[in-house]
Amino acid sequence: MVSAVFHSPLAASAELKAQKLARDKSSAPAVTAPTSQTPVAAKKAPIDWGAFWLKVLSPVAGMALLIALWALATMNSTTFPTPIETFKAAAILFADPFYSKGPNDQGIGWNILFSLERVAVGFGLAAAVGIPLGFMIGRFKVLNDMLSPLISLLRPVSPLAWLPIGLLVFKAANPAAVWTIFICSIWPMIINTAVGVQRVPQDYLNVARVLNLSEWKVITKILFPAVLPYMLTGVRLSVGTAWLVIVAAEMLTGGVGIGFWVWDEWNNLNVKHIIIAIVVIGVVGLLLETALVAIAKRFSYADV
Repeated sequence: MVSAVFHSPLAASAELKAQKLARDKSSAPAVTAPTSQTPVAAKKAPIDWGAFWLKVLSPVAGMALLIALWALATMNSTTFPTPIETFKAAAILFADPFYSKGPNDQGIGWNILFSLERVAVGFGLAAAVGIPLGFMIGRFKVLNDMLSPLISLLRPVSPLAWLPIGLLVFKAANPAAVWTIFICSIWPMIINTAVGVQRVPQDYLNVARVLNLSEWKVITKILFPAVLPYMLTGVRLSVGTAWLVIVAAEMLTGGVGIGFWVWDEWNNLNVKHIIIAIVVIGVVGLLLETALVAIAKRFSYADV
């Protein structure tokens, strides 16, 4: 006996809705709970405005304190200029820094440029001689033993003691000043480069020996990258010494230059211009130092 099952229209409709709901659930994307492995966007650290303003305002406060002490010390002085008088003289001086009224009467801008030119020539010659010599002294023990006593003997000599030798040999003030820059700039570059070569790990050189590398490749591929931070430290020390010495050398040799300009203003008893020149010399030296420190940090591998 066969029994037939009859469904009412309402039951059929309910069954169709249930099937459709099941299909929708199966096609919906799965939602997963966030886990510890889910990457979360890093929050940007807030700016420490207190530290920022402290870093900015501290140098300003130091300069303000110096000017205040200067103003108090010269309040009743008739020989030493006050800060206001010096600032007024500086405004007039820098209104036309590149005037030229003859070989011995030129603006402070030209004097700075002539001094920088002498420093660049003397310093460049010192680098061309000192850096390769430092490589050879650090690389070859025979040269180190032979030249180290000479360097130790000559390095402490005052740079200005070499100026008469330059005048005697070159018979002119400008090359004598360049010679003085050369002889005072060469020692830091020789010493720092040689120390850098000597501190290269021996394992590197052993690998080069196993690979049968030529001496040129050892210098360019192994020694130079490792010695570069030491070499740049020597360059930074040398350029500071060169800028320090050129002022004194130009005072003695005359001509055009910031050192001669200072001495000429002293002969004219223009103390305001001497103070301005001191500030200018300090600013130029600071800029040179800052630039070389930035280059040295760029090639430093201490933090790698």
